[in-house]
Amino acid sequence: MKYTSEILINESISEVIKKYSSAANLKHWQAGLVSTEHISGNPSEIGATMRLIFNFGKRKMEIIETVTKQDFPNELHLTYTTNGVRNIQENYFKVLENNTTKWISKTECQPTSFKMSVMLFLMPGLFKKQTETYMNNFKNFVEQGTSIC
Repeated sequence: MKYTSEILINESISEVIKKYSSAANLKHWQAGLVSTEHISGNPSEIGATMRLIFNFGKRKMEIIETVTKQDFPNELHLTYTTNGVRNIQENYFKVLENNTTKWISKTECQPTSFKMSVMLFLMPGLFKKQTETYMNNFKNFVEQGTSIC
């Protein structure tokens, strides 16, 4: 399953990238995030990996994030791997007029289990909705300093 999400952020691209590339800021806009742990490589550089632990009610999820392309301030591509699914995310950042940045996120969800294949088939909008929620949370964090934690 593939989808694209976009959002306009009323802030300079340098400020957007500064806040986006900081692991310490993830808790402010990624709901359910409990902890992060740097595993290998230089953060935000190609090949770097990080462990993300999420808690969604009674369900705990461990995700491994791998940087697959980094061309700041224009692009950051990541792969997220967890039980049952691999998400490939290509993030593009574009400068617009009036100190505004456009964030475009192209996502491909690849099921790695039968259960996740069924879930993607039955509820494809669930993944896109979560991506758009995170993007809106990030926009609010950058523009207004609003944290979800």
